[in-house]
Amino acid sequence: MSKSKLFSIDSLSSQGIEEDAELIPLMTTEDEEAIEKEELPEVLPILSLRNTVLFPGVVIPITASRDQSIKLINDANNSNKTIGVVAQKEDENEDPGFDGVYKIGVVARILRVLKMPDGNTTVIIQGKKRFKITEAVEEQPYLKCKVESFKEKRPDILDAEFDEIIQNIKELSLQIIKESPNIPSEASFAIKNIESSSFLVNFISSNMNLDVEQKQELLETSDLKDRALSTLKFMNIEKQKLQLRNDIQSRVQNDMNQQQREYFLHQQMKTIQEELGGNSAESELEEMRMRAKKMKWNKEVKEHFDKELAKLQRMNPQVAEYTIQRNYLDLFLDLPWNKFSKDKFDLKRAQRVLDRDHYGLEYVKRRIIEYLAVLKLRNDMKSPIICLYGPPGVGKTSLGKSVAEALGREYVRISLGGLRDEAEIRGHRKTYIGAMPGRIIQSLKKAKTSNPVFVLDEIDKLSNSHQGDPSSALLEVLDPEQNSEFHDNFLELGYDLSKVMFIATSNSLNTIQPALLDRMEIINVNGYTVEEKIEIAKRHLLPKQIKEHGMKKTDIKLGKKQLEKVIESYTRESGVRNLEKQLAKLVRNIAKHIAMEEEFNPKLNFKEIETILGKPKVNKNEYENNEVAGVVTGLAWTSVGGDILFIESALSRGKGNLNITGNLGKVMKESATIALEYIKANADEFNLDYRIFDQYNVHIHVPEGATPKDGPSAGITMLTSLVSLFTQRKVKKNLAMTGEITLRGKVLPVGGIKEKILAAKRANIKEIILCKENERDINEIKEEYLKGLQFHYVSEMSEVLDLALMKQQVKNAKELKIAALKSKSN
Repeated sequence: MSKSKLFSIDSLSSQGIEEDAELIPLMTTEDEEAIEKEELPEVLPILSLRNTVLFPGVVIPITASRDQSIKLINDANNSNKTIGVVAQKEDENEDPGFDGVYKIGVVARILRVLKMPDGNTTVIIQGKKRFKITEAVEEQPYLKCKVESFKEKRPDILDAEFDEIIQNIKELSLQIIKESPNIPSEASFAIKNIESSSFLVNFISSNMNLDVEQKQELLETSDLKDRALSTLKFMNIEKQKLQLRNDIQSRVQNDMNQQQREYFLHQQMKTIQEELGGNSAESELEEMRMRAKKMKWNKEVKEHFDKELAKLQRMNPQVAEYTIQRNYLDLFLDLPWNKFSKDKFDLKRAQRVLDRDHYGLEYVKRRIIEYLAVLKLRNDMKSPIICLYGPPGVGKTSLGKSVAEALGREYVRISLGGLRDEAEIRGHRKTYIGAMPGRIIQSLKKAKTSNPVFVLDEIDKLSNSHQGDPSSALLEVLDPEQNSEFHDNFLELGYDLSKVMFIATSNSLNTIQPALLDRMEIINVNGYTVEEKIEIAKRHLLPKQIKEHGMKKTDIKLGKKQLEKVIESYTRESGVRNLEKQLAKLVRNIAKHIAMEEEFNPKLNFKEIETILGKPKVNKNEYENNEVAGVVTGLAWTSVGGDILFIESALSRGKGNLNITGNLGKVMKESATIALEYIKANADEFNLDYRIFDQYNVHIHVPEGATPKDGPSAGITMLTSLVSLFTQRKVKKNLAMTGEITLRGKVLPVGGIKEKILAAKRANIKEIILCKENERDINEIKEEYLKGLQFHYVSEMSEVLDLALMKQQVKNAKELKIAALKSKSN
């Protein structure tokens, strides 16, 4: 149903009239009966409506603007006020004539005529009864036609079905009035007060949202019951449309209310921020645009940034994605795109910086200077990828810092120890809440240049999990052919890492992925000698601790002998990390005396050192005597540097079994097996009775069973031990050895020579047996480390035995008794 309208006769215009309420009488049953008794004129002036249909009893206002229509209304108003009203078939037809109108219409009475300021005439009319046009009488100045009555068939007064239809029409009309926002609530009073069933149907039919054809069809239905059913059907359709429309409007209204609420709150926040001096979203966007103009971007990066900035501009600042997008653009603006620090290729200065910060490590510093020289000559800023490999505490990480200072580059470092998520390297995709770039991109943002010295600390301690393999992600970072377009998942664009100087550090090469190892230049950083540690302590560690504890240089004095005591009795390492801790204890003790204003001696002696640090925690590995057969000194490499170990062997009555103890690895056990089999195969050369091997069990033990041991370098030591055991010959005094053996008696080279040499010196070893191929390693060691040592280079096991075993037997040599073999009975 629709709100009452002014239906235009000529131009379809509609205007409301405030006086309508006074002019709309409700038709009663008595009124209908009176109208039915009125005689129908034979000829009526015909007024055509183009956008509505008039029903009997209904009052409607209409506006006329054509001269013909205005003359018709004036003539009728001045006479009997009765006209015939019909609907025209085509709305566009300005002069429909006899053939352009429907033939069923309604006799109408003019209630009021109003002259409007714009020259139009508004007339209020009320329908009376139906008629049918039979023929046209005249068409000028307006259409006049002969008409006849169009009778209405009414149902029986006792028709219960008709009464139920009327009741449903009433109830449905009240529901529609209640739910429709366009119908005033007063209309429900009119519906409730209508007594005539015919007028109720006509009144509702006139006000429903139907087109002219549908209303005309209802008007031409002569049976009131059928017309009531048709009206009810249209009302049900109207109710469904209204419910759907209200449902849609309700949802839209809720969305609009939410958006308006968010907009209102956002505007409040914006105002508060401006009052407090903060930045609004618009000012942030403008600031980003200004910063973007100053960036040295290529075309691809600039286009991508502009696209992402436009996306941010379209977002609601209150949604979670807005923060991610803003962080993403901030990263773009903060990254040092094409910003490079100028390299200082003064190699003499670089040498001075390295010498100042690191004592010793001559080989390492020489290699680094070589790389810097290549950088200087090539002048393309493309840096090598170096891996500093060595035990803990030898200065690998601090070397990277010194290289950065020498080159004048920024220094950044990330620790890879325990890293197991690939996203830590490549970053997260920014579709996730809390997404962020990888640590490579984050570190470059912090460095503010695209060519820093980048230390990848503890690269050997990378691990993997279900979240990916970080070491595989590093392949792209450390490959000079790929890292010019490093792809970070968060950044979504390639970033050039080719100018970055990567320096990786590692304690072991065994756990590094082979493909990753292949991309790096390995530089071995060996441990320090006692002499080097003393110098490092004097030059670096002690002054550093004195400064950190707020003391003066004169408050504590440690001589070389005292430092040597601390190194040998309280530390056991290749580096100097534990040494620094022990020195810190000594400095703290002096600091306590100063703070408590107690007297103290700044020059510490051995006794005072022992009082502060406690009893010596490390037993110096001294060479043991050669009075026991089967005990030989070997040299070993450990993660904390070189060490000496003793190979012990013993014989016991048995069935020729070989037992090996001492927490040995598979390779070391195989070395023992090879040594015994070599002796069995060459028993005649050693003047041994082959029956010994069947009647005695051999037991080989390496002391310090809690410490795992492995590797082939104890091969010649085990063989010497077993030959000494079987022959009961003395082993040469103050002698140590290292080397791998084969079943043919060949001696093969081993690694870790420098660390082993240092361990031999600490143990007062005088002579060392090595493979001939290890002579090149000795030549690379400084002569001062070799002072007091004599080296024997061998390639055959027979040479080892000739050098190591004396012809003299040990004291209380055991006599190996061999039982006669029993003959087998037939």
